[in-house]
Amino acid sequence: MASYSLTDLVKYFLKLGTTGFGGPVALVGYMHRDLVEDRKWISEEEYKEGLALAQLAPGPLAAQLGIYLGYVHHGVLGATLSGLAFVLPSFIMVVLLGIAYTIYGGLPWMQSIFYGVGAAVIGIIAISAYKLTIKSVSRFDITSIKSNWLLWLFYIITATLTVITQNEEVLLFITLGFIYMLIKAPPSWIKKPNASSVALIPIFSLMSIQWSKLSQIAWFFTKAGAFVFGSGLAIVPFLHSGVVNEYKWLSEQQFIDAVAVAMITPGPVVITVGFIGYLVAGIKGACVAALATFLPCYLLTIIPAPYFRKISKNKSIKAFVEGITSAVVGALTGAVIVIALRSIVDIPTLVIALVSGAVLLNFKKVNEIHIIVAAALIGWVIKNYFL
Repeated sequence: MASYSLTDLVKYFLKLGTTGFGGPVALVGYMHRDLVEDRKWISEEEYKEGLALAQLAPGPLAAQLGIYLGYVHHGVLGATLSGLAFVLPSFIMVVLLGIAYTIYGGLPWMQSIFYGVGAAVIGIIAISAYKLTIKSVSRFDITSIKSNWLLWLFYIITATLTVITQNEEVLLFITLGFIYMLIKAPPSWIKKPNASSVALIPIFSLMSIQWSKLSQIAWFFTKAGAFVFGSGLAIVPFLHSGVVNEYKWLSEQQFIDAVAVAMITPGPVVITVGFIGYLVAGIKGACVAALATFLPCYLLTIIPAPYFRKISKNKSIKAFVEGITSAVVGALTGAVIVIALRSIVDIPTLVIALVSGAVLLNFKKVNEIHIIVAAALIGWVIKNYFL
């Protein structure tokens, strides 16, 4: 019997979604501190199971953990309301910022603010790529690289292809994940022909269908939510290749601004999809983009939840996730290079990007919101008094 009500849980996630800054690592830390250590609503074992599921499944890490913790004692209803409470505050904020951006984006004062913010974002996502590389591939020492050479090969392949093609292929990620699984921990069913392996062909053939803009938004962001592994900014290369290169919904600067908006708002960083959706197709676009992104991760959390203890021990699944994650992080690194080459336009933006990355890497108590605010002020000063 739960020692807390569903209302208590929803109130908690509303508060966390409204005030929780710092990205996915900070958010999952807050959940542990508040729900496990302080309130003791969730046991250590339940929390670890939820974190493991969130790491194994595609989609935003913090949102998935929140959904799972809602499921623990209150089932599907708890998972649904917890997820909505966590995401809704930041969604409302990014839509309001989208409205302001649309109205005032062409004004000099806002351009000067985003001049500094955009440069800082380059530094932030570069450090994010670095940390994800260490966590998901290996450390940068000879012994670690040798023992994880195949993951490094996947990483280099996707990073290089992203830089060269300035695009991202989800099917490649899945293929590399399967290759790693077959080499490291081949499942028993692989010896038998399985129709499910070819089921991806008709799914991905849908990409060529000409749909309305809202339908395109729904399909694109569904892919983002369903096929992107990793946390937080790992979704950036996928979004960049789609909204900037493929569909040309946003300019390079608008995309950088969208990532910045996600960083200055609380809640999951992935909520940048709401801002992008608004710029593309207004309120309807924001709602469709957010729903399409979070629905897959919601389903991929509540469906396996009852069986997860068994699933989590499957070596083949773990190997698949390791392979696909190394490929995604490689693409993130490639995307950082592509975006930086387009966005670092002069010496001041280069300096802001380098300093932002250095501060974030060397000062643990400084988080992204501090850097974004400082960069906004510096950008305003430089634009108004020196350029």
